[in-house]
Amino acid sequence: MNTPHHPIPVVFYREEPSGNEPVREWICGLDKETRKEIGRDIRAVQLRWPLGMPLVRNLGGGLWEIRSHIHNGIARVIFKMIKGEIVLLHGLVKKTSKTPLDDLKLAKNRAKKYEAEGA
Repeated sequence: MNTPHHPIPVVFYREEPSGNEPVREWICGLDKETRKEIGRDIRAVQLRWPLGMPLVRNLGGGLWEIRSHIHNGIARVIFKMIKGEIVLLHGLVKKTSKTPLDDLKLAKNRAKKYEAEGA
């Protein structure tokens, strides 16, 4: 079991060869309060994994979403546990109750690339 002294490492998915980190860039583009809320929620998962609803929801295929309630909607960070790390794959602010299929496909593709690279 993880304790505050042994948090699970969090890794941002990195695109090759550019080195861009889409989730980090998305978070940095949000307002300060939203960044803080998402950061608190990621930290909670890092310290207390495994978690379930209402903070974390299983999306299937090994993908999970961190569900952050923010002032202008519902933010989601899709991640996958890979080799003992929380790999942040995609971030979005949802407009509907379901996670859009394009967002799920993007996260799945990023997870496959990450695993193939043996990172």
